[in-house]
Amino acid sequence: MSQLRLLPSRLGAQAARLLAAHDIPVFGWRSRSSRPPATFPSSKGGGGSSYMEEMYFAWLENPRSVHKIRGHHVAQLDPLGILDADLDSFVPSDLITTIDKLAFYDLQEADLDKEFQLPTTTFIGGSENTLSLREIIRRLENTYCQHIGLEFMFINDVEQCQWIRQKFETPGVMQFSSEEKRTLLARLVRSMRFEDFLARKWSSEKRFGLEGCEVMIPALKTIIDKSSEMGIENVILGMPHRGRLNVLANVIRKDLEQIFCQFDPKLEAADEGSGDVKYHLGMYHERINRVTNRNITLSLVANPSHLEAVDPVVQGKTKAEQFYRGDAQGKKVMSILVHGDAAFAGQGVVYETFHLSDLPSYTTNGTVHVVVNNQIGFTTDPRMARSSPYPTDVARVVNAPIFHVNADDPEAVIYVCSVAAEWRNTFNKDVVVDLVCYRRRGHNEMDEPMFTQPLMYKQIHRQVPVLKKYADKLIAEGTVTLQEFEEEIAKYDRICEEAYGRSKDKKILHIKHWLDSPWPGFFNVDGEPKSMTCPATGIPEDMLTHIGSVASSVPLEDFKIHTGLSRILRGRADMTKNRTVDWALAEYMAFGSLLKEGIHVRLSGQDVERGTFSHRHHVLHDQEVDRRTCVPMNHLWPDQAPYTVCNSSLSEYGVLGFELGYAMASPNALVLWEAQFGDFHNTAQCIIDQFISTGQAKWVRHNGIVLLLPHGMEGMGPEHSSARPERFLQMSNDDSDAYPAFTKDFEVSQLYDCNWIVVNCSTPANYFHVLRRQILLPFRKPLIIFTPKSLLRHPEAKSSFDQMVSGTSFQRVIPEDGAAARAPEQVRRLIFCTGKVYYDLVKERSSQGLEEKVAITRLEQISPFPFDLIKQEAEKYPGAELAWCQEEHKNMGYYDYISPRFMTILRRARPIWYVGRDPAAAPATGNRNTHLVSLKKFLDTAFNLQAFEGKTF
Repeated sequence: MSQLRLLPSRLGAQAARLLAAHDIPVFGWRSRSSRPPATFPSSKGGGGSSYMEEMYFAWLENPRSVHKIRGHHVAQLDPLGILDADLDSFVPSDLITTIDKLAFYDLQEADLDKEFQLPTTTFIGGSENTLSLREIIRRLENTYCQHIGLEFMFINDVEQCQWIRQKFETPGVMQFSSEEKRTLLARLVRSMRFEDFLARKWSSEKRFGLEGCEVMIPALKTIIDKSSEMGIENVILGMPHRGRLNVLANVIRKDLEQIFCQFDPKLEAADEGSGDVKYHLGMYHERINRVTNRNITLSLVANPSHLEAVDPVVQGKTKAEQFYRGDAQGKKVMSILVHGDAAFAGQGVVYETFHLSDLPSYTTNGTVHVVVNNQIGFTTDPRMARSSPYPTDVARVVNAPIFHVNADDPEAVIYVCSVAAEWRNTFNKDVVVDLVCYRRRGHNEMDEPMFTQPLMYKQIHRQVPVLKKYADKLIAEGTVTLQEFEEEIAKYDRICEEAYGRSKDKKILHIKHWLDSPWPGFFNVDGEPKSMTCPATGIPEDMLTHIGSVASSVPLEDFKIHTGLSRILRGRADMTKNRTVDWALAEYMAFGSLLKEGIHVRLSGQDVERGTFSHRHHVLHDQEVDRRTCVPMNHLWPDQAPYTVCNSSLSEYGVLGFELGYAMASPNALVLWEAQFGDFHNTAQCIIDQFISTGQAKWVRHNGIVLLLPHGMEGMGPEHSSARPERFLQMSNDDSDAYPAFTKDFEVSQLYDCNWIVVNCSTPANYFHVLRRQILLPFRKPLIIFTPKSLLRHPEAKSSFDQMVSGTSFQRVIPEDGAAARAPEQVRRLIFCTGKVYYDLVKERSSQGLEEKVAITRLEQISPFPFDLIKQEAEKYPGAELAWCQEEHKNMGYYDYISPRFMTILRRARPIWYVGRDPAAAPATGNRNTHLVSLKKFLDTAFNLQAFEGKTF
């Protein structure tokens, strides 16, 4: 097909104006022969070609034609008929919707009946090659301007655009059999009658019902049915409150009595923790899909009130399920995310999650997003809640097609959802279904919406429910009878009443029925609970040597590495030969040993492949072949588990949520997220607060995720110093005032009872052990590690193989082992500390010659607090003053956490003095000199043996 360039002078002023109105480039017109014609082909029906005929031919043929681009702006999307889904009532002047506008295009009424040969780029003709202009316009309006509004012309892939056009333009595509219509009606009955039942039984309870968007239930079921038909076996869902109970009942198919019992006012918190409100809970269910007769696993991930926080968690869990199944193309496992319109537009984690969708180590090969578009956020008008025309505009950043649909047209909704599922399976890309609906009640059932939206709710009170409208339609066309419809209602009402009766049985009140990520077989061995012990975490020396050898080599031939990296590898070889490790090599050995044991290791975060501080280098880059890389860790053993190390997008909230979800999928994986600097977890605080610190208490969800947070006061400024340990310690659940009973298994029982583990290791060996302990424990807890910066290369921060071989373990406390320990009765001061400051203290003690007078003990595990070992250390030095020394400011760091615990274990008989920086607003100074002055000041205090004399406790 040759291209014909048309100059504006040849087109004439009217046609040029028309082209501009239609946004058609003058280079976009095409002729139908290899030789450019002198004029465009004439229409059938007499007369030569007019400018308008020529324009319409180009208009139909050009992929940027106006109905496809802007038809959604005039589509009838609002069921209430009072609002514009795009917040703009303006109708583009170039959309011909009435005969009155013919004059704008210089057309006469008779022109509409002329027939045109259709170009191959349109599908509106079906099997017909020619159509009248009137019919062309009618078909385009039916496709793009009725109850479905399509946004897809921004996609820069012609094949994908053509695929969508074919799905919607082809005549007769939205036809349903009588059986399909009856199924849709039955699903609407279940959706609506479930809400009605809850309203009758618990009229004064919050339940965040689905009234006004009952079609969401058949919509989700259609997506699942279609996906199951195409081979999907596992669907992972995330959603906020609205309609959650209905989804649990009618999509996941949770037993109704389990849902109803959650309304029991006498329901007590489960033994495992606090529990959560019913519309936050998740679940997991394996069942037969009755439409496809195939097995399918459905899980709904528990979610707090931070509505979109669950998005990356679902994506991480989905990625893990795909990984463990070997489902690289996402043909077996998929995710569905349900959003509210205000949250979808307003919460930044939505954007972060979308930007993970096509990254190699994070993609889930497409997600179906369903937006429940209430056209209101709590009480906020959408015009006050977003700047974009639609709440879904954020999806355009990843070229995801967006299908807006009037939620009071069930058949249109079902067709759109079917196409969305097929799109996801065909192109492995995200897609958005925007259900434009309304909220029949207020934000919750106790809320009065007339206060703030009187006109909207007057219309809602007059609105006929979608079930009645659709039932009347099917009865009128003879698909069902009134009696059949009423019997369907009565049948489901009986099911609800019978389940309500069973819900009174107290035996079913157990939070474990609401697990969204069960780990079968993990907590038991041969049907018996695991022993609450932790084996030694050391490994044989030959294994250490082997890992060190691989860590200092390049397993691939003809692979040229950077000369600077060659020096690093030689350094690793020398350390291995000398039976020592630094921080990076200790980490390498921990990971490598777990891989040999079949434990998948995944390390994610910004720049983790090399390491922010250029210490890790787990991915080697060929200096002469672009994109050729090598991961030596994956060449350790013949049958090892895989190691995944992946640089993430510049996101904390989204990526940490993703890794949390990844860790949920299996207990037999070490999943780590590393912050570029420790305080960068600030922007992921929601995931930490809502999922990590409280997840087990609320949802009985064990999770072994590890957070690596570089921490240390080194004069680098307030934004690159503190990982804010005080925040993690404040959220720890161990009791500062309870004097513990020191049983034989005190260490493990403490770990079992805590909500997470907080450590600050001062030696590479202890870092090695705590990583291995994380997997060897018979349960899973989140692990927070404050990792070093300057200690990565500190000459004293090295460990011997002797501290890592078989029989060795993690040391919660590292006691003094020098001259002071050999004569404890001579010691005048016992300093407790944690982390990097230990090396500053040791250096200062040596310079003052106080090795025999001052003992220094390190807390490696801060929470849960090692009461037993601290008690032993204090009793060992009965005549010594006790001091806590930290480099963080007094109102930060560890002091407020450790102080009351010291008082408890010492029975308040001996004070523990604070040594460190004074309270401050900022966590650190950016002035190097100020940093060194304050460091010297508190080190002087630490070793001034008269510093606390005369002071009262």
